Amino acid sequence: MDKMKTRTIWLTKVSAPSGGSDFTQLPTCPFSNFRECYDSQFCMKKLPAQVDFIVVGAGVAGLRAAISLAEAGKVLVLAKQELTESATQYAQGGIAVALSDEDEISLHLQDTINAGDGIVNPKAAQVLVEEGPERIQELIEWGTQFDRNGTRLTFTREAAHSRNRILHAHGDSTGREIGRALYAKAASLKNISFCEFEFISAMHVEDGRIAGVQLIAPQDSLHIVKSSSVLLATGGAGQVYSNTTNPAVATADGVAMAYHAGAEISDMEFVQFHPTALYLKNTPRFLLSEALRGEGAVLRNAELHRFMSKYHDMAELAPRDVVARAIAHELEVCRLKEPIVYLDLTHLKADHIKTRFPRIYQTCLQYNIDITVDEVPVRPAAHYLMGGVRTNLHGCASLPGLYAAGETACTGVHGANRLASNSLLEGLVFGARAGEAMRNELCELEDASAATRETPAQDANIDPDALIREIQQLMWSKAGIVRSGQTLKEALEQLQSAGECLPAPTSRRACEARNIHTVATLIARSAQARRESRGAHYRTDYPAHDDAKFKKHSLAANGAIRFE
Repeated sequence: MDKMKTRTIWLTKVSAPSGGSDFTQLPTCPFSNFRECYDSQFCMKKLPAQVDFIVVGAGVAGLRAAISLAEAGKVLVLAKQELTESATQYAQGGIAVALSDEDEISLHLQDTINAGDGIVNPKAAQVLVEEGPERIQELIEWGTQFDRNGTRLTFTREAAHSRNRILHAHGDSTGREIGRALYAKAASLKNISFCEFEFISAMHVEDGRIAGVQLIAPQDSLHIVKSSSVLLATGGAGQVYSNTTNPAVATADGVAMAYHAGAEISDMEFVQFHPTALYLKNTPRFLLSEALRGEGAVLRNAELHRFMSKYHDMAELAPRDVVARAIAHELEVCRLKEPIVYLDLTHLKADHIKTRFPRIYQTCLQYNIDITVDEVPVRPAAHYLMGGVRTNLHGCASLPGLYAAGETACTGVHGANRLASNSLLEGLVFGARAGEAMRNELCELEDASAATRETPAQDANIDPDALIREIQQLMWSKAGIVRSGQTLKEALEQLQSAGECLPAPTSRRACEARNIHTVATLIARSAQARRESRGAHYRTDYPAHDDAKFKKHSLAANGAIRFE
């Protein structure tokens, strides 16, 4: 079957289940990854000089924004690797939405606010939970295959949720399925074009307004593409740390570029560490979804004793930051040369686990671990950045022409600690809102011709990869799960020294090194300024809340940190 025929079949209109109305149905992709279904004719061979809108990032937030923008003009979606390589593709846990008969929007709102530990922006949270159901219904109309029991959607529960409200797709491949459906929808719209392997090195500014982007092509030549506005949907910052569940592309590019352009950055001290990532030497830190604990998996220390009840009355279903710190403490007091804790599912029904978590089960088997009979070695890993480019409820950043959505942005919707499975919903809701706002603000562009120049040779004495590894190890040990004023001071001193060795931004990897350094510094400085513990930010020298001084959001701009 050729690719064009594959795409035509995917967009076939079929009947809904009995009793429902017709809807566009995209059958389950017959391939392991929708990359194999990608029709290359929709990927531009040459960068244009000018478009109406630029979307940087092809995850859930970027694709959903592009779909909204297509109604108003030409949209260019840029991806630094393949279109399929984003955090969306790795999202296992699911997507939270108050759609079940036993749930209410007000309960989802309250759970979100409770998880955020006192500093959730209530207006942003209300937008998230109220518009979430409409966005999910939209996904279903576009063919997203959520798991069902018969014709009814299946909802599960995760930590800190008061109701079963988590939708899954293909068990533990929710993000991949949502990404597939969004891409299929976007690719069907004639105004949307895609460019892969295009790395954004800087914002293009004209008269104080973001008016496009500067790119480094694979051959390290520079291009400028102009647009009326730019949306940053570049994902998170997991690669700032040596242990992360994030893909290699998560090098904090959007936040760093926005900061250097002069945009305000908020809440960078709040980095969520997922408690359970597969821990084996010389292997990637593969995420073991929180949904495993929702199904009954328990945590055991090196002596195989359950320990979470010592730290929280919800035990394994405690908030992620509590579980991550508990594991960190168990590792610290372990007397083994190689400290470890285990995730134990062996008491659960094997057939159910294999069906419910097929991707996790198969991935662990590749490392000779059968999760139905073996305890799984785990450690925490950097997972999600609550902070980012400060935006209003429509994705507008502090610089004219600049927008952000998804993990790159910070509306305050997550506060100090994101509620499980709210991230995909955030990308959908605020991606759509940002697209609508950009569409409404569309301004005329002057004609532009392509601007291209060759990059000068890079300083051969500077190794970006070595510098990145140094920063990652530094951040893990000094500004990770548990922090103190002393460790943060040491981190900032070493980051300042590393800053003197940054390579010139003349290649992709050199730019990534600079971006990682910028965001690592923002995280450490924001953490140093917040002299309390709140949510995912924990300091041993300030273990309690200080609401009088810090029940606020941190704001980084122009080299300073303030709270408001």
